[in-house]
Amino acid sequence: MKTEIIPLHEDGSKEEEAIIARGAEFIREGKLVVFPTETVYGLGGNALDAEAAKKIYAAKGRPSDNPLIIHIADIGDAEHYCETSDLFYRLACAFWPGPLTMIMKKKPCIPDSVTGGMDTVAVRLPSNPTANTLIRLAGVPIAAPSANLSGHPSPTTKEHVIFDLDGRVDMILAGNPADIGLESTVIKLEDDRVILLRPGGVTYEDLCTLLGKDHVTVDRIVLEKVTGDFKPISPGMKYRHYAPKAPVILLNGTEEAILAAMKEKQKTEPGAAFLIYDEDKPDFEGCTAVTIGPRNDPAMQAHRLFACLRAFDDMENVTVIYARIPGREGIGLAVYNRLAKAAGFTVQDV
Repeated sequence: MKTEIIPLHEDGSKEEEAIIARGAEFIREGKLVVFPTETVYGLGGNALDAEAAKKIYAAKGRPSDNPLIIHIADIGDAEHYCETSDLFYRLACAFWPGPLTMIMKKKPCIPDSVTGGMDTVAVRLPSNPTANTLIRLAGVPIAAPSANLSGHPSPTTKEHVIFDLDGRVDMILAGNPADIGLESTVIKLEDDRVILLRPGGVTYEDLCTLLGKDHVTVDRIVLEKVTGDFKPISPGMKYRHYAPKAPVILLNGTEEAILAAMKEKQKTEPGAAFLIYDEDKPDFEGCTAVTIGPRNDPAMQAHRLFACLRAFDDMENVTVIYARIPGREGIGLAVYNRLAKAAGFTVQDV
């Protein structure tokens, strides 16, 4: 397949809107278009077209029981595709447009191939202007997982997307790097409460502030490895995700013990690489190390994480990657979740 790669400045110009309109036409024709969002880049197809959904799974190499998120351009559009509620509108008015995905009962117009055979659908309204314009001009909801090969770290830059999907999709709208750098928060709505299935830019604390702590539950899938045969209702629940080529091991212990263990591994494990804080750089001169951001800046760590994991793939002779277990406050919970998934929840006490 020949992929059209179209550079965008994302400046809101009429010229760029005309380019995006071509992408919208591609979507209506059942083709696949990669586009930037505020979270990560998305791989989009017409969410009302069962065959387009199948093309998305094929392009990514994604298991077909791993549901897709549909993206809409206006809060009121959700009524057409799912069964909304007062709780939905309360959340939507607080956090949309933005990095929050809500799972609700789907309406018949959404094909089973989009939802992995589930009777629920995940819905999001992105805040990125290019994404919003694309959906609006397409006139249909856009089903869009992250625009990477399945299992790879999600793409936060056009370079990541081109590396993974050039030749596998019809068009790439190559815009700016993603602002947040991690996929959206995913919640399931149940009566007057929500279940947090994937943390992201809308944090657990944000949800508790709006709804009250008694109305927000963190599913165990966020914090631990869940095995066995089950149907995932949210992206990222069942399969290995976000992983570089080399295995990732998380180190658990005091800050002093972790730093000492990393220094020892520098000497004894020639293929070891390290994901470190900016402040650690003096201790890792001449070593294979990538900095994720300042120790006390989880937002920057979230923004850099996937690019860091991809950077290890560009390095020679990396056989294992060691990283700290991040804090779990605010967006730090999302950083922890993605790193733990990348590591397959492999933890080494030190």
